[in-house]
Order: sequence, then structure tokens, then C-alpha cells
Amino acid sequence: MSDSAMRLCFVKVGFVKLCLALCLMILSGLTTFGPMAQAQTPAAQVAPSSASQADRIATLEKQATDSATAIAAAQTAGDNAWMLVSAALVLMMSGPGLALFYGGLVRKKNILGTMMQTFAMMAVITVLWALVTYSLAFGDGGAFIGGLHNAFLHGVGLMPDKDYAATIPLQTFMVYQLMFAIITPALITGAFAERMKFSAMLVFMILWAIFIYSPMAHMVWGKHGLLNAALGGKFPCLDFAGGTVVHVTSGVSALVTAIYLGKRLGYPKVPMPPHSVVLSFIGACMLWVGWFGFNAGSALGAGSLATSAFVATHFGAAAAVLSWSAAEWIRQGKPSALGAISGAVAGLVAITPAAGFVTPMSAIWIGLIAGVFCYFMVVKVKAAFGYDDSLDAFGVHGAGGTLGALLTGVFANSVINPIFGAGKPTGLLEGNAHQLLNQAIGVGIAWSISIVGTLILLFVIDKTIGLRVSEEDEREGLDLSQHGEEGYDWAH
Repeated sequence: MSDSAMRLCFVKVGFVKLCLALCLMILSGLTTFGPMAQAQTPAAQVAPSSASQADRIATLEKQATDSATAIAAAQTAGDNAWMLVSAALVLMMSGPGLALFYGGLVRKKNILGTMMQTFAMMAVITVLWALVTYSLAFGDGGAFIGGLHNAFLHGVGLMPDKDYAATIPLQTFMVYQLMFAIITPALITGAFAERMKFSAMLVFMILWAIFIYSPMAHMVWGKHGLLNAALGGKFPCLDFAGGTVVHVTSGVSALVTAIYLGKRLGYPKVPMPPHSVVLSFIGACMLWVGWFGFNAGSALGAGSLATSAFVATHFGAAAAVLSWSAAEWIRQGKPSALGAISGAVAGLVAITPAAGFVTPMSAIWIGLIAGVFCYFMVVKVKAAFGYDDSLDAFGVHGAGGTLGALLTGVFANSVINPIFGAGKPTGLLEGNAHQLLNQAIGVGIAWSISIVGTLILLFVIDKTIGLRVSEEDEREGLDLSQHGEEGYDWAH
């Protein structure tokens, strides 16, 4: 067969197939659409019944409710995860952060004794918090102290509390605040390092947590507290993460304790340099990292306020390193590693009350001022008055916390944190004379309760079990005299 004949044959076959396909399509359409056309009667075109509309509305409402529930659950999970991490970060500030920082600053014979004081707080204050001090600090009460209805953690469950933290379990809030209660008395130990009995230290810290920390925490952060800016206190004092509650109280109590105990044997004639600035350096770095949980965690959620506090914390610390080091460089001709880490801690202390209220640039200003101010307090004021604050707990925490609390009144910006500004006159929480006055009132109360309360506690303990180790024990060192161990062999 020729090529032309074959092509003609293929064309005919194709044409036949096309015709058959068209016929099948027509038949298929008749069988499919015929019954449907017959079904389109006027009865089928009647508008849907009100019952079906109600069902659809109910379905949409249920979907909206389910979506809102899922969103709330996701927020709770995210906030709770951040707060648990923040709690762990704050605990890291005590051990190993503060333990290493303080442990490196003392002499070799007192390494374990100094670190043990911080470590003991992690155990003792935890149990005390569960028994009574959480209730005193955050339970319902008056303007100055909470009640006892949350003693033994009664009523502290896994549901949120709208007054404290609406998106996380109350137990999460409780354990987060516990970490603050642990590190605060541990800070005081830097002032009486190398000369207080371990037994006296335990009794003093237990009483201090009950009679000084708990009332101050309640006044600033507790329900109906006198200074609580969030819950309508009479004198709203802005303290985002503990400038007055943590640093002023511990720093001022440290000064009182150092003066009451008296100087270490040989001070200031006998040189008492740190035995290992390397340990202190490592501890300071851990403190810096842990402080993000301290400050950014105080937002009590994983939102933008936490970001703002995180950024302010970092910038404030960095600026203080530069200003302390610059002041030391000018005065002594070279910047020291000890000065740099001391500046970092001073900046972190000063930015703590302001972290959730200030812009990054304001944080830098606070850090720059704090670095120079705390350096002046440690180098000049301490020498002028002659008190033996062993590890400069007052010069850094007391002075830095006071400065930071006051500067919060200067730099606070309600645009950064509009939560407390709701329903209040415009500008009340901006940096101005009115807020500065409230900050000064808060600082004054913190100073007063710390001085008076500490003096009373020290006097009672001194007259009962005694505060200070014997001269023989002090010369031998706290490691052996108080714990029967030697820590300095490891330091070699």
C-alpha cells in the first residue's frame, strides 16, 4: 500500500473514533443532566430553613471558639516555656554564677565556705518559700505584708492568676519568684565573707527572708501592696525586676552587716587580693547570661515586653563595662579584668528596675552612669568611711540598685510599657518629677526596712548564738573551721 493510501486510511479511522467519542459524550450528558433537570422543581428552590441557618451560625461560633481556645493554649504554652527557662536562668545566677563570682574574690582558705553560703540559700530559702514566705510576699493581705492563706503553697495550683500572670500557671509564677528570693540573701554574703559563723548565717538569712524580703516584695509586687504600680498601690514605684526588692534591700543590709561585724583581721593593712579572678570572671559571665531570665523573664510572658527588657539589660551592662573600665583606666593607668566584670554587674544591677520601662538608648545612659558611680562608691566612698564590705556588695548592689531605681523615674517611658499606664493620667509613668518622687519613696522605704530590720536581727542573733567566728577560726579559714574541708588545694 502506498504512503498516501495509508495516510487516508488513518484519517478515516480517526474520524470514526471522533464521531464515536462525541456520541458517547452526548449520551452521558443526557443520563447525567436529565434527572437533575427534572429534579429542579419549585419546591427545591425554596430558601433554606431558619433551622439550617441556625446550624451554620452555631458551627461558625464553635469554630471561632475552638480557634480562640487553640490560640490561648498556644500562648500559654509559649509563655510557660519561657518562664520555666527564665526560672532556671535565675537559679543559675546563684549557683554557679554568684558562687563562682564570690568564691574567686576571697582568699584560698575561704573558697568553700563562701560558695557554701550561696549554695545553702538554694536549699533553705526554697523550703522556707514553700512553707511561709511565698504567702507573705504574694498572698492577699494589707499594704505592707501578705497573709498566710497560701502557706504550705495552699491554693497555688496549675491555673493562672489574673492579678499576677494571666497566661501561665500560678505554680510557674511561684517558682520563678522563688529564684529571686534565693539570690537576694545570697548577695548579702559578699559583705561579711570570711568572718561569719555558718550557723549564724543560716539563722540570719531565714529571719531576713521573713521580716525584710517578704514585706518588701509584697509592697512592690504583691496584691494591694503599698508601692505596687500594677495593682493600684498608693505610691506606685516602678520596679520591673527587683531594683528595690532585691538589690537595695540586700545591698543596704550588706552594709549594715559589714559595719556591725567589724573588719576582717588585718584589714586594711594586710593585703587581701582575690585568689582567682578567673573563677570570678566565669561567674560574672554566667551572671550576665542569667540576668536575661532575671529581667526579660519579669515580663511574665514571651511577648514584645520581654524583648524590650532583654535588649535594655544587655545594653545597660555593656555600657557600664565601658564606663567603669574607662574610669579605672584614667585613675590607675590600665583597665583590669576585675574592674570590667564589676562594671558589668553594676550595669546589670542598675538596669534591673528600669528594664521593662526604658528604650535601648536610655538603657545605655543608665549603664554609663552606673559604671562610674559604682566605681566611685567602691574606690572612694568605701575607703573614706573605712568599712570592710569584703566583696563590695553595697558598693555594687546597694548603690547601683538605688541609682537604678531613681533613674527609672527619669527615663521611664509608657510607650515601652503601656500596661501600667492604662486608666491613668497621661505622662504619669513618663520620666518626670512626680514619678521620680515615687521612686524616691520606694527607695526610702527599702533603705529604712533594711537598716532597722537588719540591725534588730543581728543584735538578737549576736546575743544568742553569736555572729562572728573566733580569731583562731578566722585565721584558719572558713573552709576548715566551719566545714572541715579544704578547698584551696583544688585552686592550685
